[in-house]
Amino acid sequence: MTRRILIVDGHPDPDPARFGHALADAYAAGAAAAGHEVRRVVVAELDFPVLRSRAAWTDEPLPPGLADAAAAIGWAEHLVFLYPLWLGDLPAYFKAFLEHVARPGIAFRYGEKRMEKLLHGRSARIFVTMGMPGLWYRLVYRAHSLKSFERNILNFVGIAPVATCVVGTIEGSAPHRAEWLDRARAHGMAGD
Repeated sequence: MTRRILIVDGHPDPDPARFGHALADAYAAGAAAAGHEVRRVVVAELDFPVLRSRAAWTDEPLPPGLADAAAAIGWAEHLVFLYPLWLGDLPAYFKAFLEHVARPGIAFRYGEKRMEKLLHGRSARIFVTMGMPGLWYRLVYRAHSLKSFERNILNFVGIAPVATCVVGTIEGSAPHRAEWLDRARAHGMAGD
């Protein structure tokens, strides 16, 4: 079964040497080879302001530079998010992107009695890269920012289930990186 897949490359640095970009490329190559429809959003290539108030979040229109990204999220059946762990969390520019595309009227709507999750029925996979060992992040830090992203952003707007890949020790050996690129390609082929 083919799927409509959106890859959101959340690394704020456009330098092609960043490993997250290579993971995004590998996933996209695997998905395309399996016949999935693939679109990409590269956050580092987007220009948008940071939201500074609740009124801006709820009442101001989406910046024109994000209209295509928001439409692609609506189009997708499966979303793939890739980002580096910076200071234990999402990079600020990636978080600013998410605040725009997960705002009222785009990702959810307030109803009279309850909130409507507008992205219900979509699944996701998250790849988070980091310098520390992935097991250390999961056991010692309990993958706190990854869990927060899943629970407080993705599940909040209806995206579930969410699978995760913690890519630790990215400054490691070439075989370690090659193994992760193969994993990303395999996930792309499977459309998961």
